[in-house]
Amino acid sequence: MLADKDRPLKDRGMRDAPKMGRRLAKRDLHPDLILSSPARRALATAEIIAKKLDYPESKIVVRDRLYEAEADDLLDVVSELDDGLHTVMLFGHNPGLFELAHRFSSEITRLPTCAVVEITFPMKSWSDLDAAKPTKVEFDYPKKQKDEAPG
Repeated sequence: MLADKDRPLKDRGMRDAPKMGRRLAKRDLHPDLILSSPARRALATAEIIAKKLDYPESKIVVRDRLYEAEADDLLDVVSELDDGLHTVMLFGHNPGLFELAHRFSSEITRLPTCAVVEITFPMKSWSDLDAAKPTKVEFDYPKKQKDEAPG
């Protein structure tokens, strides 16, 4: 039996990750940095979405601290980011990602597999994230919209 960290992306993930990547590309998202858990399925998802966003796979940063991280651990990782970065994507796991998303938006009551939460903050430094109040929250997940044509 494979260790949790080594589990591959399932067929559903292989179908849903490109779909979510296309949706992000349609919103003209251009990340300055993509951070991923070292877990095989999280990194595979990051790579698939990065490709749809024309983000170089070689620039995905793998952080061990994102594996099985709780919300406070995720905040710690983000609060240490360079303030020159404006758009950062995290690829990790529940329940930590859900807890973090829910902390910033009580309207997010679940975080399905391959869900995307986009949060905009009015801050100048990542170190201020814990106390920041979002100005915008977008929440999308594979079954939220009707299936699109493959692409």
